[in-house]
Amino acid sequence: MFGMGKKWKREIDDAVDELVGADTLAFGGVGIAGTLLPVTEAYHRVEAALDDHPEEVRRQLDRLLAEGSPAGRAYAATLLERVDPSAAQGAWTSLRNDPTEFTTFVGCVMGRTTLGDYATQRLAVA
Repeated sequence: MFGMGKKWKREIDDAVDELVGADTLAFGGVGIAGTLLPVTEAYHRVEAALDDHPEEVRRQLDRLLAEGSPAGRAYAATLLERVDPSAAQGAWTSLRNDPTEFTTFVGCVMGRTTLGDYATQRLAVA
């Protein structure tokens, strides 16, 4: 999927940079047209890189957890569930009391939640 050389590394960097500033959490298409937001595309690019470059992605997820917006940190913890479930559990636990809000999309339904509430929900289904 990724080109030769370090192109893949730059692509992961760029995707994570996009997620660092994310203000919306959406895992699929949004709105009537089912448009994929740039942050959703970035999430899918990082997710796709997990199989080929797990160490690099893992490192980037730590950066995203440290530097990301509330939505960015939610993306990071969600991706961690795929590579390191216990680290994901720890991440969600540390985010449980975070009062910052972000926008969520499930299909055409837009909502707002706090990172803490979202983390609590994720821990409940884990």
